[in-house]
Amino acid sequence: MMSLENLTALTGFAFVMSISPGPGNFLLLTSGANFGILRTVPLILGISSGFLAMVFVVGIGLGEIIERMPIIYDILRYVCLAYILWLAFKISQIRSLGDPKQPTPSPIGYFQAASLQLVNPKAWTVALIVTVTYATPSTGIPGLLALIAIFALINIPAISSWAIFGAFMRSFIAQGNRTRAFNIVMAVLLVASIAPMLLPFN
Repeated sequence: MMSLENLTALTGFAFVMSISPGPGNFLLLTSGANFGILRTVPLILGISSGFLAMVFVVGIGLGEIIERMPIIYDILRYVCLAYILWLAFKISQIRSLGDPKQPTPSPIGYFQAASLQLVNPKAWTVALIVTVTYATPSTGIPGLLALIAIFALINIPAISSWAIFGAFMRSFIAQGNRTRAFNIVMAVLLVASIAPMLLPFN
């Protein structure tokens, strides 16, 4: 059973890590602005469930393997970079909202979002911190699942706020060339957000 002190600490940690800027949240902001909340739901669920699945596999022992093989982080960094560059390119090509003269773009789906988390070295690092700091070995799998459930209760509303904020911007960016400019800026921010991941892990 998690103590009240640990529960409070976990809640605060989950909120800070979930609400802070990063690749996933920039994607949610962009998707909310371009496609609205309903079409962004698969992205929200994919980002959250992808990360929570990582917490689970790290909690049952994969974390030790990753810590012993630093090359895994190097592989993840470059795969993540390539994936982010591809997503940034797709975002930068969205020129307008609902213009029949332009190709109809599609939002990032559930499996694409979950895949992004699985190659995100920062997400793996956070998953390691969560399990090492807050998981209690004596509680086994039930305790790990309870930890994941608590994190999910904080994570999903927190990351959804980025998509909601983006949705409120739809009417503003729909005017003139603002959609194109907005998406180019978001593509640049998305790439910039992974710059720290390119630094070597110590």
